[in-house]
Amino acid sequence: MSDAQRWTIAPYFLVDDVVRTANYYRDTLGFHYDRLWGDPPSFCMVKRGGVVVMLSQVGDPGSVRPNRLADPQSEAWDAYVWIEDADALYEELRSRGATIARAICDQPYGCRDFDVEDCNGYRLCFGQDIER
Repeated sequence: MSDAQRWTIAPYFLVDDVVRTANYYRDTLGFHYDRLWGDPPSFCMVKRGGVVVMLSQVGDPGSVRPNRLADPQSEAWDAYVWIEDADALYEELRSRGATIARAICDQPYGCRDFDVEDCNGYRLCFGQDIER
């Protein structure tokens, strides 16, 4: 298989309130969505720049468990999103009032990135490859 093939992935986050979460992604993280599924709503796909995050409301509040809560010894992400301009997105999300869990910095693994925590505690890392 060639590296030129384009693959995508959509993380599937279990949330306590899909409407509140979809609106948070829209209003704070700059995503958009076309619709909510279910009556009452229980599913939504938020989108930005080719990235899709699936949000599914669970019936039992409190069953949401981001990776870093499943493994308290780590600061594990729930999703890593490669972007083109980490500095610009960092400033945009800060100005929108996003919860910055880790400030932007260059990493030894060759990326410049930062962490955001969503309204459910999920950690998304946004980063770009840097020249070495």
